Amino acid sequence: MRLCLIVILPFIASLCAAFMTSGSRKVASWIAGSVALASTMLAASLYPAIADGEVIRFVASWAPQYGLEFNLRMDGFAWMFTMLVSGMGVLVVLYARYYMSAADPVPRFFAFLLAFMASMLGVVLSGHLIQLVVFWELTSLSSFMLIAYWYHREDARLGARMSLIVTAAGGFALLLGVLVLGEIAGSYDLDAVLSAGDAIRAHPHYSLALVLVLLGVFTKSAQFPFHFWLPQAMAAPTPVSAYLHSATMVKAGVFLLVRLWPALSGTELWFWLVCGAGAITLLLGAISATFQRDMKGVLAYSTISHLGLITMLLGMNSPLALVAAVFHIMNHATFKASLFMGTGIVDHETGTRDLRLLGGLRHLLPITTVVATVAAGAMAGVPLLNGFLSKEMFFSESLELAGGSSLAIAFPIMATIAGLFSVAYSVRFIHQVFFGPVSRELPRTPHKPHRVILVPSVVLVLVCLLVGIFPEQTVGPVLAIASHSVLSDLPHYELRLWHGFNTPLLMSFVALGGGIAFYAALNLRGKSMMATPLLSRVNAGRIFDLVNVIAIRGAGRLTTYLFSWRLQPQLFLIVVAALAAGLLPLLSGGWSAGGAPATSLDPLFLLLWCAGCAGALGAAVNTKYHRFAALIMVGVAGLATCLTFAWFSAPDLALTQLVVETVTLILILLGLRWLPRRLETADPRRITTQARARRSRDFVVAVFVGVAMAAVSYAVLTRPAASETGDFYLRNALELGGGRNVVNVILVDFRGFDTMGEITVVGIVAMIVYALLRRFRPAPESVEVPKAQRREGEVRAAAPNPHEILPSGDMRIPAVLVRLLLPISAMVSIYFLLRGHHAPGGGFVGGLVMATALIAQFMVGGTVWVEQRLKVYPLTLVGTGLLCAGSAGMLAWWSGLPFLTARTADFHLPLIGEVHLSSVLLFDLGVYLLVIGATVLMLVALAHQSIRSPRRFLSPQELEGR
Repeated sequence: MRLCLIVILPFIASLCAAFMTSGSRKVASWIAGSVALASTMLAASLYPAIADGEVIRFVASWAPQYGLEFNLRMDGFAWMFTMLVSGMGVLVVLYARYYMSAADPVPRFFAFLLAFMASMLGVVLSGHLIQLVVFWELTSLSSFMLIAYWYHREDARLGARMSLIVTAAGGFALLLGVLVLGEIAGSYDLDAVLSAGDAIRAHPHYSLALVLVLLGVFTKSAQFPFHFWLPQAMAAPTPVSAYLHSATMVKAGVFLLVRLWPALSGTELWFWLVCGAGAITLLLGAISATFQRDMKGVLAYSTISHLGLITMLLGMNSPLALVAAVFHIMNHATFKASLFMGTGIVDHETGTRDLRLLGGLRHLLPITTVVATVAAGAMAGVPLLNGFLSKEMFFSESLELAGGSSLAIAFPIMATIAGLFSVAYSVRFIHQVFFGPVSRELPRTPHKPHRVILVPSVVLVLVCLLVGIFPEQTVGPVLAIASHSVLSDLPHYELRLWHGFNTPLLMSFVALGGGIAFYAALNLRGKSMMATPLLSRVNAGRIFDLVNVIAIRGAGRLTTYLFSWRLQPQLFLIVVAALAAGLLPLLSGGWSAGGAPATSLDPLFLLLWCAGCAGALGAAVNTKYHRFAALIMVGVAGLATCLTFAWFSAPDLALTQLVVETVTLILILLGLRWLPRRLETADPRRITTQARARRSRDFVVAVFVGVAMAAVSYAVLTRPAASETGDFYLRNALELGGGRNVVNVILVDFRGFDTMGEITVVGIVAMIVYALLRRFRPAPESVEVPKAQRREGEVRAAAPNPHEILPSGDMRIPAVLVRLLLPISAMVSIYFLLRGHHAPGGGFVGGLVMATALIAQFMVGGTVWVEQRLKVYPLTLVGTGLLCAGSAGMLAWWSGLPFLTARTADFHLPLIGEVHLSSVLLFDLGVYLLVIGATVLMLVALAHQSIRSPRRFLSPQELEGR
């Protein structure tokens, strides 16, 4: 249960922060800090079990027969990453509390940050590959919100959009790769996939799965050629940058590489793809970071370089290289977060991050200078700091790799050059900001920052020092359990500060000395430096923008070609596409009728369908001349369908069809008034050749589609029915679902998740219709009422509006009768709701009956009458309905059963007797409320089209014309 709390608590806190006002700054920060600390403490409490080699699991069944379950899994590596994500979250929240401006909506910031933290924890702790991909995409979405937090800035919007497009596209590739992996391994369970490494590597689809997974990894961890989005993400607030670069988002990619290392590594393809991409990214990021002019730009490209280092280590197919990669993941998180926090303090106090304008800040910000210098030393690999140890392990592994391949010299030289540039940009970062004379070009004079804002940076720098001096005593146990959970046999290694004079030590000194000398040579040019050699001419971000523009323009041209404001061409394309999709299966085989004999035809049934066909043809003919008559003909066809269901003993379907026909008929009738008038020619017989061709084309398509559907229906009905599914429902409806109405039991129990999705779509459609129609208010021709007549009584007399006043004259008696029918209709709807589990009815039918009653009230009483007496707003009904339906599913979940499984309870009440209750009633109640809310919401949207503007009034002549 503790695993579940680690992931769920930040999501809950994110929702709480999202509903807070901007003035709740302190409360939001306390909630965020407390939840991050709670997740850290929960993870820390699991250390004894993890240290003993135990793998902790939490599984909640969703649909176990389909392999769907909420599966959390924590081993040593996941524990290390959980502590990294949650512990760094505590420090980032503390830093952000004093960094964010009073003008910023801080609760919104913490809502996004907590969602980001929870998503990353979900990635780390997922024990199911599909679930991991879901959390993976949530990190992309939440990081998009954080990068675009200052959405008034163009760079924030562009950076957020770029990061979302790149990482979401990679996430889609990862999903495909995960599906291939699951099919190869025979399961999507992480343990099963990791144990099937030999089978995966030997499978013909291994290359496809590896490439797809690596696309997801490389886009998330900003590996070449997808590295360009990370510098653009620096438009985010500095706390976001510190968190994103140290423990989340970009670390998700290398986390997945380590996680899937037992299943995918060990092949030549893995070596060349992973190690090659890492090597290019390592050098590209290091060289680019050396020539950046923005402090955050230096750190962004340095992150790209260090991620390339980790990726290169993981691509070496060496257990020791994997240990070094895990070690550097931890080290990079500490010094990079501290450097970003120091950068934020400099920006906060001076108003700039431009290295050309900064200088001499050691006199004004002494503590920040010390903290940043130590963190930059760790990034450069200076002895006595943690970065030195992991970088020396990297040098050692590059030598080992060179000894067993044709690249005997290339890899050590490449590693040394990358270390040299790492020293160069680290020295430049510190020297140009904190040393030299105090700059006179600062936008504002710095003041000492709040002491608390320095605490996170100081804590991280102390970690860098302690790990660098006492590695075995501090990080040794964590590194051992994290590496051992990935490697079945942990290789021998020693975490010591001094290994004697050897080649890796020599490479370290060459990198240190060469980096200092290289920066000194560049510094002679002044602070402006120069553009990045060669790389400045190839801007990957511009290439992305070019591709993006080409794609958008291409989509625009395609839309222009296919789109039409007229409904007829759009329907033509939809019907033709559906027809083509239906014909595709016939390409591999032919069509054939079944061998079952035809049943005798009842003359009465034939007469019924003759009436239905006549209604359909009448609708097609009358559309040209009279829309109201066409709508009536459509109703005739619908009624024939309804009677057909009743004929074949399907009362539930017949009842549903009847009320659906009634509601849709009325709603369409209300919308007819807003359809554009048909343009009639002076002589209807004069039809253009183009119009004749279009009508002929539509006629041919309609006939072809109708014949095809009839043929498919005939082929299905002349084949013996597969009774296994039907027999299962008939046998188990009462025993497993607790109901005698098999149709209702299928909808709310056996296939309740489908129904949940359908009612969600209904609610979304209703809200979209409302949002569209409330913005589209046609301005009818009207007359101005003189000011002298604008008193209440005179205005109503001069311009009566039937939607704002009660009907008069002959309409009063029908209005009174319809209002008397409202409570009766409500009782009938509740009756259908309550009986639906054992007899024809249910929440959908009951909701439509109630909605029909409300529509009738509108037709005789007007919009104002209905809205004034509707005590609950329709949107509230929609939300409450979804909440009830979801709660019914959660009741089963909390009982250890699959989602939406029926839960029953029987008890005795005085004077009433035995009472049988089921969670199905709660689900049906949700459907009932949502149907009422969605229908009334669309009704209100249609009715608002008739509400007059406050300064213009309908004329009596216009009312008569309508």
